[in-house]
Amino acid sequence: MDFEQLVAFRRELHRNPEPAFLEIGTAARIEQALEGLEIRVRTGKAAQDLSAVVNFPAPETLDEWAARAADSGVPEERARYFRENGTALVVDVVGARPGPRWGLRVDIDALPMRESADAAHFPVAGGFASTNGAMHACGHDAHATIGVGLLHRLSDHDFAGTLRVLFQPAEEGVRGAQTMIDAGVADEIDNMLAVHMAGDMAVGRVVGSFTGGMATRKLKVDFAGRAAHAAGTPEAGRNALLAASMSALGIMGLPRFSSADTRLNVGTLVAGDGVNIVPSSAVMTCEARATDDEVVDELVDRVRSMVEGASLAHGVRANVAVMGQSATVAPDDELIDRIVDVATAHDDVTEVIRTRAFAGSDDANLLIRHVQRHGGKGAYLMVGAGSPGPHHSENFDIAEESIPTAIGILESLIRG
Repeated sequence: MDFEQLVAFRRELHRNPEPAFLEIGTAARIEQALEGLEIRVRTGKAAQDLSAVVNFPAPETLDEWAARAADSGVPEERARYFRENGTALVVDVVGARPGPRWGLRVDIDALPMRESADAAHFPVAGGFASTNGAMHACGHDAHATIGVGLLHRLSDHDFAGTLRVLFQPAEEGVRGAQTMIDAGVADEIDNMLAVHMAGDMAVGRVVGSFTGGMATRKLKVDFAGRAAHAAGTPEAGRNALLAASMSALGIMGLPRFSSADTRLNVGTLVAGDGVNIVPSSAVMTCEARATDDEVVDELVDRVRSMVEGASLAHGVRANVAVMGQSATVAPDDELIDRIVDVATAHDDVTEVIRTRAFAGSDDANLLIRHVQRHGGKGAYLMVGAGSPGPHHSENFDIAEESIPTAIGILESLIRG
C-alpha cells in the first residue's frame, strides 16, 4: 500500500468509528484490505473467546451497529458474520526463513463521543469526520492502518520468522486483550509489540517503549434486594440503593498506599423502581488503578469486602464482576535497544527517546506480560503524531505522515 492508499484506508475507518465489541464494519474493512495476500486470517472463536465478557453489547445494540455497517457499504454477509462471531482478527504472515515469532497488537475500537464539527478540524475540512456519535479520538484508526500496511509490506515473505498481527477490539475499557489471550493467540509469540500514536509528541519523535503505567480493574457490582411499599411496609423491603450507596462511599474512603500511586473511582450508580418503592436493585460501576499489580489486586479485595459488608448490613445480595483489566508494563531492555537502533536509522525520525513513563492503562500490557511469562520479550512503541488536541478530546487528530513512519520502523525491526 502506498501513502495515498494508507491515508484513504485510515480516513474510511475514521469516518465509520465503532465502540468496543461493535467494530463490525471496521473488522470487515480490515478483512477486505488484506484480500489477495498470502497470509492466514483467523476470526471468530479462533481469534477471541467472548465467553467471560461482562456487559457484552445487547443483541439489539449489535443489530443496530451491524445495520450501520451495512449502510456504510460493508457487505451484509460480512456485517452479519462479525456481528455474530466477534470482531477480532488474527493475521499471520510467514517469512521465507526460520526465525523469531513476532506479535503486534493494534487496537481498532473508537470512543463513544462526538467528534468536533468545527470547520477548522482537519477531518471536517477533509470530509471524513464521524457523524455517528462515536469517534476515533485515540488514534486507533491509525493503529489498524499500521497493521494492515505492515502486512502488505511483509507479504513478500522476505524476512526470517513469522509475524502475527492481533487486530484487537475493545481496548477502551481494557476489555479486549484478555479475550484474545483466552483464545490462545498469544501463546506462540517470542517478541510481543504494541504501537501507539502519541498525539502530544511531534511528528518525527519516537519512544522505544512505554514503561510502568497503571494496572486497573473495571468492576460491575449488581445489588439484589427486595421491593416493598416505602410507606405501607418499609420493613419488608431490602434496600439495594442504600447498600450500593454505602459501598460507593466506603470505596471512595479506602486508604491510599505508600508503596504505589493509586486511583479509585465510582463511575455510575443506577437504582430504584419508583419514588414510593423500596429499591429492589442497583448496579454500580467502579475502578481501581495502581502503579503496582499487587496493590491493585489488594484494592479490589478491599472493594469486595466493602460491598460484602454493606450488603450484609442491608440484607441484600451482591455480585462483583471484573469488566476490564490491565497490568503495568516492564519492557525488555534487549528489545528496546533494537527498536531504538532501528528508529535512529530511519530517515523520517528526528529524535529517539529510549523510554517514557506511561500514566494511563492499556490492555496491550496484558499481552506483553503473557508473552514474557512464557519466556518471550515485549515492548510498547510510541510514534509522534502531532495532534492539535489531547487524546480523548473532540478535536483529536493525527498527522497522517506518522503512519508510514511507524510501519517503516516495524518493518525494519522484523526484517532484521
